[in-house]
Amino acid sequence: MVSSMLLPLAEALISDKGLAVAGAGIGMGIAVLGGGRGIGQIGGSAVEGIARQPEAGGRIGTNMIIAAALIEGFTFTAIILAFVLANGIK
Repeated sequence: MVSSMLLPLAEALISDKGLAVAGAGIGMGIAVLGGGRGIGQIGGSAVEGIARQPEAGGRIGTNMIIAAALIEGFTFTAIILAFVLANGIK
């Protein structure tokens, strides 16, 4: 009896819509991981640059913030696009 109740659920999850939503979820995860890695590298490089040349700390910090904002904007755009694609699938 339980297996007959779960069969429609399994069919719905394995349908084309379920696979498309899973793909959108995987895409969002990759976008977030890539953005996090990029911002982490920018922060690490900025700290190294400031440690080597403390008097340039202000310029390095400003450039770091601008680059991190650009990466974050791209990441949010990718996440929103994945949500739109996942919700637009009929």
